[in-house]
Amino acid sequence: MSGSFPFTPAFRAELAARCAAFPRLAYEGAELKRAAVAITLVDAGDGSGETAFLLTRRATTLRAHGGQWALPGGRCDPGETLQEAALRELHEELGLAAAPSGVLGVLDDYETRSGYAIAPVVAWVEEAAALAPNPAEVASVHRIRLDRIAAESAVWFDTIPESERPLISLDIGGQHIHAPTAALVYQLREVVAGRITRVADLEQPVFAWR
Repeated sequence: MSGSFPFTPAFRAELAARCAAFPRLAYEGAELKRAAVAITLVDAGDGSGETAFLLTRRATTLRAHGGQWALPGGRCDPGETLQEAALRELHEELGLAAAPSGVLGVLDDYETRSGYAIAPVVAWVEEAAALAPNPAEVASVHRIRLDRIAAESAVWFDTIPESERPLISLDIGGQHIHAPTAALVYQLREVVAGRITRVADLEQPVFAWR
């Protein structure tokens, strides 16, 4: 898959239609804690006119998964919908107030080794000028263009002795991003390409099992 993904109303409408038609697989159990992340689509900000998503590096001072790459998100509060939780976390972490109308859809829940069912909420944000990372949670924030993850070389799979499931990694500018973030972004990539690809069997690295 390759090509251009312009940050335009036409591409937004195309992606919204694909998200709306996506046959989402939802976690139905009660054992895992519910969480939501925002796959936030914005202008790439580099003059290219391309669409990018926001990727963060978590603050090293955080008790859980400090310093790791992540999408803005966290645990759902009581009574919150997945969409509400994702947009709240986006605002708390990055200062962006995304409108509910900007939510394009929700992809498959991903069940983590650490006890969460994560719902990826795809949101389109027209204006990201207010982007202001919360230093207590976010060390840095990056705009990753969709055309950068479209290349086949951006995704690779490996095996580890601890699991029979394939380990997924994304190569983003020389940085290796692992599941769950890699799995969620990979599924978005496939939706953008018009494909339905499940990611539940994609493994996390052992350091993320806790």
